[in-house]
Formats: sequence, structure tokens, C-alpha cells
Amino acid sequence: LSSVSKNYFIKQRNASDKIAMNFNAALSKLTEKNVITLLLLITVGIAIQCFVAGKGNQYTHYNNYMIFKSSFEHLIQNKNLYQPYPADHFDLYKYSPAFSLFMGLFYYLPDWLGLIIFNLLNTVILITALRRLKLPLEKMKFLFLFILIELAISLSMTQTNALIAGLIILGFTYLEDDKPLIAALLISLTVFIKLFGLVAFVLWFLYPQKGKFILCSILWFIVLTFIPLIVVTPAELFNQYSNWLTLLKNDHDASYGISFMGWMYSWFGLDLPKAATVGVAAMLFCIPLLKVNLYKVYGFRLQMLASTLLWIIIFNHRGENPTYIIAMAGVAIWYFAQPKNKVNTILLWLALIFTSFTSTDLITPGWIADKYVEPYCIKAIFCCIIWFKLQFDLLMEKSVSAPPKISIEN
Repeated sequence: LSSVSKNYFIKQRNASDKIAMNFNAALSKLTEKNVITLLLLITVGIAIQCFVAGKGNQYTHYNNYMIFKSSFEHLIQNKNLYQPYPADHFDLYKYSPAFSLFMGLFYYLPDWLGLIIFNLLNTVILITALRRLKLPLEKMKFLFLFILIELAISLSMTQTNALIAGLIILGFTYLEDDKPLIAALLISLTVFIKLFGLVAFVLWFLYPQKGKFILCSILWFIVLTFIPLIVVTPAELFNQYSNWLTLLKNDHDASYGISFMGWMYSWFGLDLPKAATVGVAAMLFCIPLLKVNLYKVYGFRLQMLASTLLWIIIFNHRGENPTYIIAMAGVAIWYFAQPKNKVNTILLWLALIFTSFTSTDLITPGWIADKYVEPYCIKAIFCCIIWFKLQFDLLMEKSVSAPPKISIEN
């Protein structure tokens, strides 16, 4: 019996080794272009699936897209953008009047085409931004595979979070290229989609042309604030901004979201005051900026970018499942922009498992997700741990070395 058992386990081990070898061989044959093609095909497939699924009990399976698209009609008809429109969609429009104007580009398109273009816009900008970081090519395919699940989650909800992550990273790359006018536009656009993009403006501290960047940012803020005047009167626009501020004030009191504060409350019963917690977190976030001598180090700047992407989600009281493409893009940059070490690799896998895998029906049954994953803020845990480790490493100057920038292939 012992001999049979021994032979059985030897066969099982050999089979496992063979599977692992085949998997590694297949993975080694994948190129960056293969993975990008996969991401684009999945992007189009998700858009088609959302359209084909059509309506549920009352609303479409691409409800957020309908919120964005309908907002343009409400804007030009001088309706309050920020009140419920149950005949069109559920939930509220929460973005700026400028974003509703930009959605006019989709308003006249059939939904199937608009969905494909909208999702591709999210994915292409994020891919382009990450490639412009010019990390070694052998790392990029793994980086793209790492964010694949969170990208799919955001796209399946027809959300703008991949777009926001892409614009912030793209803004960073233009700061690297000493082009503050373009960088300021890209980062300003994120604010007029979701206000937490304001945090990304901290990145200008790392570059010499601070005054020029501030002036460019003021210019773009003025343009984006008043650009809806193309289709509305000044009085109508003023009313829209007043309504938006009222909504944001009420929205701030709503919940902790899937965040650090939500984690502390659901696990330990700590009812942390939001303003004070965010204030302390902001100070921790900014402490590494005191190391001015490290601004010239590309690795330090990359880690500050990663810290920014993580911070705006884990300390966001409205953090939700689809927003974690932003945080996981930060995790990816944190890990792939520095030399490997065992602790970081373990944390990377834990983040992938508990942040991304737990959000998929293939790994986590829906009833488990509803009962445990979201209520206990499972998605936030390892993103929070990684952010605190990242900040500590920045202070100790442990994560500032990074691979040299190299040219990307066409």
C-alpha cells in the first residue's frame, strides 16, 4: 500500500511539474503585442456582450454608459443633470457639466458602436500610457496580464476608471518629457470626470517647471469649467455647477466604500472620521516629497506615481469594485518598476488573488462575494498594505531604483 501511495504521489508530482512547464513555455512565447491584442479583443467582446445582453428587468446592461450619454441630452435641454431620470437609467450622474458635453460625441451614435468606441477609448489610453513608462519590454506583458481582470471589471460596468488611470499615467509621462501644457490638460481632464483626479496634481512637485505647470493647469481649468457654454447660457451653467456641488456634499456622507476606512470599520468596528483620516493619509502620502534629492531619480518618480494611483482609491469614501483598475495599475507600476524581491512578489500575488480573483464568478460564487468580499472590503486589504509598504520603502529609500528607460517597440 505504501508503495502504491508513493508511486501515486510521484505520478501526481510529475504531472504537476509537466503542467507547470507547459504553462511557463506557453507564457514565454507570449509577446507584448500578443497580450495587447488580447486586451483589445476582450475590450470589444465586453462591449458587444453588454449590448447583446440588452435590458434586464428594466434597464440596460450598460447602464453607466446610458447615464453618461443621456447627460448630454439633459445638458442641452437645460435639465438638472444631477437628479434621477428613472425613465432613462438608474443611479445618478455625478460628473461635471464638461464631461456631459464631451459625451455628445457618443450621443448620436448607435449604442453598439458607441459602447465599442467608449470601451476602446478606456483601454487604448491606459495601454498607451503604461507603454510610455518605457519599462523593460519583458515586464510589460506581465504587467498587462496583471491588470487584465480589473480592466475587464471596469469595462463590463462601462465605467471611466481605466480612462482616469490612463490619463494620470499619460500626464506623468508628459511631465517626464518636459511638456507641462499637455500634462496639465490630461490631469485636469481627470478632475472633470471624477474629482479625485485632483490628487495627481501632486506629481508636479517632482519637476522643475512648477510655475509653468501651475499656469497651464489654471488655463485648462478655466477652459474646462466654461466649455459647456458652447451649448448652454451662463445662468444655466451656473445652476448646473450649483446642483453638482449639492450632490457632492450629500454623496460625501453616504458611506465608507471599499476603502481603508471601510476595512477598518467592517473588520474592527472603528468608525474613523473621514476628514481626519484623509488628512492624516494625505500627510503620510506627502512625506516622501521631503526627499527633494531623490526627485532626479526616475525610480522615485515612478513609485510616487504608483502611490498616487493607490491613494486615490484606498482613501476614497466612494471606492467601489470597478475603481480598482486604478489601484491595481498602481500596484503593477510599484512592482514592475523595481527589482524583484520575495516580499513584494508575495504581496503582488496576494493582491491579485484577494483584489482581482475574488471579484470574478469563476473563482468566487456570487453569494460569497455578496456576503463576505464586498461587506468586508476584501479588495482593499492588500492594496492598503502595499501602499503602506511603498511609503515606508520610499522613506527608507528602498524602492527608488528602477530599470533604465528604454525605447519601446512600434
